[in-house]
Amino acid sequence: MEPKLSKGYEPAQVEDKWYRQWEENGCFHADENSPKPHYSIVIPPPNVTGVLHMGHALNNTLQDILVRWKRMTGHEVLWMPGTDHAGIATQNVVEKQLAAQGKDRHELGREEFVARVWQWREESGGQIINQLKRLGASCDWERERFTMDEGLSKAVREVFVRLYEEGLIYRDNRLINWCPRCHTALSDLEVEHDEKKGHLWHMRYPVKGTDRFVVVATTRPETMLGDTAVAVHPEDERYRDLIGKSVLLPLIGREIPIIADEYVDPQFGSGAVKITPAHDFNDFEIGKRHQLEFINIFDESGQINENGGRYRGQERSRARKAVVDDLEALGLLERIEDYKLAVGECYRCKTVIEPYLSKQWYVKVAPLAEQAIKAVQQGDTRIVPAQWEKTYFEWMFNIQDWCISRQIWWGHRIPAWFCDDCDQISVAREDLSACAHCGSRSLRQESDVLDTWFSSALWPFSTMGWPQDTETLRKFYPTSCLVTGFDILFFWVARMMMMGLKFGGEVPFREVYIHALVRDAQGQKMSKSKGNVIDPLGVIDEYGADAFRFTLAAFAAMGRDIKLAPERIAGYKSFANKLWNAARFALMNLEDFDPADIDLGRLDLSLADQWILVRLSETARAVNKALADYKFNEAANTLYAFTWHSFCDWYIELIKEDLYGDDAPRKARVQAVLFTVLEQLLRLLHPVMPFITEEIWQSLPGKRPAAFLMSAAYPLGADLPENQAAAAQMDAIMDAIRAIRNIRGEMDVAPGRKISAVLDCRNDAAARIIAQGESAIRALAGLGELQFGVGVARPDKAATQVAGDVEVLLPMAGLIDVDEEEKRLNKEIAKAQKDVDFFRKKLANEKFVANAPPEILEKDRGKMAEAEEKLGILQRSLERILSWK
Repeated sequence: MEPKLSKGYEPAQVEDKWYRQWEENGCFHADENSPKPHYSIVIPPPNVTGVLHMGHALNNTLQDILVRWKRMTGHEVLWMPGTDHAGIATQNVVEKQLAAQGKDRHELGREEFVARVWQWREESGGQIINQLKRLGASCDWERERFTMDEGLSKAVREVFVRLYEEGLIYRDNRLINWCPRCHTALSDLEVEHDEKKGHLWHMRYPVKGTDRFVVVATTRPETMLGDTAVAVHPEDERYRDLIGKSVLLPLIGREIPIIADEYVDPQFGSGAVKITPAHDFNDFEIGKRHQLEFINIFDESGQINENGGRYRGQERSRARKAVVDDLEALGLLERIEDYKLAVGECYRCKTVIEPYLSKQWYVKVAPLAEQAIKAVQQGDTRIVPAQWEKTYFEWMFNIQDWCISRQIWWGHRIPAWFCDDCDQISVAREDLSACAHCGSRSLRQESDVLDTWFSSALWPFSTMGWPQDTETLRKFYPTSCLVTGFDILFFWVARMMMMGLKFGGEVPFREVYIHALVRDAQGQKMSKSKGNVIDPLGVIDEYGADAFRFTLAAFAAMGRDIKLAPERIAGYKSFANKLWNAARFALMNLEDFDPADIDLGRLDLSLADQWILVRLSETARAVNKALADYKFNEAANTLYAFTWHSFCDWYIELIKEDLYGDDAPRKARVQAVLFTVLEQLLRLLHPVMPFITEEIWQSLPGKRPAAFLMSAAYPLGADLPENQAAAAQMDAIMDAIRAIRNIRGEMDVAPGRKISAVLDCRNDAAARIIAQGESAIRALAGLGELQFGVGVARPDKAATQVAGDVEVLLPMAGLIDVDEEEKRLNKEIAKAQKDVDFFRKKLANEKFVANAPPEILEKDRGKMAEAEEKLGILQRSLERILSWK
């Protein structure tokens, strides 16, 4: 009779069906009134502009494995989903749409522009959510949040007002990172530094009243237009007599002082540096120390402003060329040298950022960081792997005040109003119509919005209804775990720690698991420019979500980047097919079986039955421990080994005789074990491979313990009969079978050919074990005749291997032509030797080893090891047959 499962596994036909049923039946929804112990995770909210990439795929696969496992282990699980409004990125998307229509946001005005962004969000902002569903993410979609929805907006205002009232939010005129393209401030973390080839220009500044020059070196000659001093080290003998004198700023003619400051490195350049307090962070501090003038020479677009003299209106790069040309014409350019420097770029549009003097809003973070540091030090929050604690502490101990204002329109508008009459600032939870200080109605609301990370810092508690004291908060806060990438450990994790402790009253999560990057097969970071990006949706279309998820889990070794290649995913598609075919075999042999009355303890189990049940128990315990320790690769590889090797390759083969025989009790016993093992295996695999396991599980005979597999109990390895002695005996029988198979392979004996074997047992106990496994050895080793015992007659010209307490001897007489086999082996040895010599020579080449990429070296060393192993096997085989001549 045909099984309920189709002949081949077709992921596309299964995935949509089961995901829809899980969602429609509320399988993902968390009940805050449940008496079960809680387990909660908040999703790192993807940008509303985003599409699923490999980082998302890995991050959400690992989270989904955890939450599905925890549901099955009896927890009430909340996986809180949502998206981030992504201020700069989203505004850029809509501005580009307007530009395509020949418009810009200023034509529309703020109100209409923001309305346009909301419209875009309603039409296109949910794309990544649907893509996460295709991956199998079992989030509580009924609770989906958005960082600018009404509830989260109230939380943002509440936090801003409280921090302001406590003096932890303030406004100041300071130097910030400015993006001339996005027209907004950026935090230090939003600036990406890229090493580029540049130049160091050495310029001569005339010393007033003398014929001397002070030579200064700079990587940005155009900023000289804003210089307000030249600084030297106070102990530099070359310039000691010039301290207190002045130089005339070339091209501008402004008189600026020569000052002494210990910040100056006498070894750099000429030992004298130009000071531009309004356009360099170090110069800013020097400017404050020496009470220098701060002259801003750029406008918001990076063009020279009215302070730049005749260069006014020129863009930065054009002004640089003009300044250098003019200095050279005046004989004031001493030399130009090549110089490598780290150029800061906007993390969104890649425009070179400009240090820019501007009034911004800041959070005074030192008091908040103190508590966040203490929480990790005393173990309230554990960071896994532990090595990332060091990075966390380095950042937190050296934390600077956080610039939270952004000069864009899309985002949480800062709830502050400026009074035109009394010049005071009023901050309030609700929009104001009158000044809180003087009652005037001449108010202007701050036009800036908050940094996107400000609202996402509140994510663990704002998504659960804070500042209201909700049942959801009581049940699920603090969250159990956060799964995230190391790149936002400070951007997001540290800020959530500070805000969670301040406003949630506790750490926002008990554990933080930091996963690695997904790279290409050569270990390079994926990027569109390199053309090495693998599209997760394309992978799902081709191989199925389960194979993709299993691949990510199998390679997610703690602290090690994942090298992903399509052929690796194809390998796990084969694994899914192997499971599917094993299930079809089982179902064909369980048609008349009712699992309702299974009692394995009352059955007379065979050695093979006892062996597979022991291995199943061990697998369950190992997988549970690996998941508890965030060792996803160990969990996946343990499941792979049990499924493919223990269950499919061995147990199914071992029981065929009983399944196909006429002994009804033996068949019923085997059916009971087969059903038990397959059913528990499906539960063990489910968190990693949810779709295929649900499809198979629903096809099993009998009444199921739950409506869906994802709601069934997870095996813990404690409810099965475990006879370790019987399992060890079965292992000994299997070792003998492996030894026979190995010899057959080495001697090139055709798989279908029946051969004879002699098993020389070292003691009576070994002989008894072989006797119990005699039928299995005959069937699985392809034997026609089998002799075994203690001191059994040993044949001449036999190939041998030792398997524990048994020596396996295969008589070769009549099986092979010794002379022909000698020729074949010599030919194979020559080929293998050639390969070994090639790789040895290649890897002995010092120049090659020094210059080859690490992944190439690793690959070649692996190939050499394989060639050496093959050569050794062939040489041993040759030695064996030569002894027969």
